[in-house]
Parts: sequence; structure tokens; C-alpha cells
Amino acid sequence: MTNRGREEHSKKDGDVVVLQFGGRPMPRVLRDLPIVGLDDITDCRRVVVVGSDADLAAVLTRLLRADRLDVEVGHVRRPWHARRARTGEAQRVPLIRDETGTVIVRAAYWLPHDEQARTIHGEAVTDNTLLFDGDVTGVRIEPTPTMPGLRASVLSSRMRATNWVAGRAAQLGTDAALVVRDGVPAPRPVRRSTFYRHTEGWLRVR
Repeated sequence: MTNRGREEHSKKDGDVVVLQFGGRPMPRVLRDLPIVGLDDITDCRRVVVVGSDADLAAVLTRLLRADRLDVEVGHVRRPWHARRARTGEAQRVPLIRDETGTVIVRAAYWLPHDEQARTIHGEAVTDNTLLFDGDVTGVRIEPTPTMPGLRASVLSSRMRATNWVAGRAAQLGTDAALVVRDGVPAPRPVRRSTFYRHTEGWLRVR
């Protein structure tokens, strides 16, 4: 192999890194890759996230704010996901964020703001379709792998989502609601919240 070939091979290997969260065990197939911190992922070609949905969302939020959505992202929730995350092909899919620049990957909720409040009072729409006007148990918002990018549903009294409405954006106006992003509650209630498809998708390895 020529010097140039060695340099290109080394660069290709070095462009794939691992971000390990919460002391999760490292799958064997990833152990020869460098482990980096969240601040170091903008300099690589592909990052393999070993962690939860909230951890993946944190990585995508970092890439979004750094304007580096050209970085490929693989996600390892279970050990058998590791090989695909390292060697699979990347496909651009919709990226769903909110007005704070925070990304969601699994689901977000609009919920009552405290234990005493059993419902949300207000109004919510998905694009031009009314989700509710009045009082509801809550709303679930999910990214979709294809356009228009997300779907939303009012929750039943048993916290089930059934009547989905797809769109580019879901918007809420309320007296007070708790926003939960991928299982992580916001620190304080809000009166307005919007989740919407970013102009550029993210490169999901699958």
C-alpha cells in the first residue's frame, strides 16, 4: 500500500467514532473505535451513539446547533444494533425540533403541568388541522421517517394515542403545559410550544 493509500485508509477509519452514554457496555464490534465526548462529534464522518433515545436526541441537537447535519449517526440501543450502526448505509430522514432548537427522535408530549392539573386547557393544531380546542389529557408528537415529518395525536384518558394527524408542524397554545422530550421533562411549564420539521434532515444509519 502506498503512503497515500495508508493515509486515506487511516482517515476513513478515524472518521468513525463512538459516543458512549451512562456507562453502557461497549459492543465488541465497536471496541477498536475511538470514544469521544459530545463536543468532539462535529469533526467526524460518522458517530455511533451507544445510549438511549434521549442521548441520541442530545447528539442530534448538538449537530443541529453546530450546522453539521452532514455527520452520519448510528444508534445502538441493544448490542445487536452495533454492526449495522458501524457499517450500514446512511439515509436522510426528517429531523424534528422545537422552538428551542432541541431535537426529538422517539416522541414528545404536552402534558398537564402538575399533579393537580388533570388536563391541558388550550388549543393545538397540526399544520391547518385542529387537534383540540378545550381540555384534553395530553398530546403525543412523533417524528416520522418520511414526509411530512411528524404526526400528533390527542391522548385518551388511558394515555393512548389513536387518531393521528400528520403534518410539518404541531403547535400548542395553553394556560400551562409540561413538555416532555424523549422521556425528559422540561424544567418549567410553557404557554406555547411548537415541534416542526427542520429544513434539513439528519443522516440516520440503518
